[in-house]
Parts: sequence; structure tokens; C-alpha cells
Amino acid sequence: QVQLVESGGGLVQTGGSLRLSCAASGRTFSNYAVGWFRQAPGKEREFVMSISWSGGNNYYADSVKGRFTISRDNAKNTVYLQMNSLKPEDTAVYYCAATLYGLGYPKREEYDYWGQGTQVTVSS
Repeated sequence: QVQLVESGGGLVQTGGSLRLSCAASGRTFSNYAVGWFRQAPGKEREFVMSISWSGGNNYYADSVKGRFTISRDNAKNTVYLQMNSLKPEDTAVYYCAATLYGLGYPKREEYDYWGQGTQVTVSS
């Protein structure tokens, strides 16, 4: 069992940057794959980027290629999403999700635990 809490969202201008954090409690986070998803108003929740439990396998959506980076600090039980060159289309609630010994597969059904989300708004 693991509980996840996202933070770091906010309001930024086009071209700006944010770093989101996903902090875990309850179990050793290093044993979990972690994925980031986002959901904009009126749209389905979509996959953004992930990292496997071993850290050696990443997936990403084409829409964020070259702009977003995922990383983890196992000593702090935290995974980060660094978002650069933000665009208005990145506006959404961002969620982190985890699954034990996962490969970071880019599908919502692959993840067992979810945070409550943090709002990211990019203005033009």
C-alpha cells in the first residue's frame, strides 16, 4: 500500500517552467513504477510520462517530448516532473500514479495507486 500526494502546480505564462512533486508514504517507493497523467476540462485523462521501478525504462507522450523530464529521489520517496517550455495546451490537473514492480507502461489501467492531483494553468 502506498499513498501519493502531488504538489508544485500553479499559474505560469507560456514558455515558463514548473516542477511537480509526487511524494509517497506507506511503502518503499523505489519498488514502484510511477506515471504522470493529466486531465483537462472536458477531456479524458491522458498519459504524460513514466519511469519504471528500476529507473531504467521511461515512456512519454509525443506532446511533451523534449520539454518534460521525469526523475526520482528514492531517499525522499519522491518522483518529480520537470516541465519546461510550457504551452496553454499543457493546462490540466496533473496526477501521479504508481504500481508495484511496474515497467511504467503508458496506460492508466496499469497503475494501482493514485494521488488527488495538482492544477497546472498556462496562460498565453
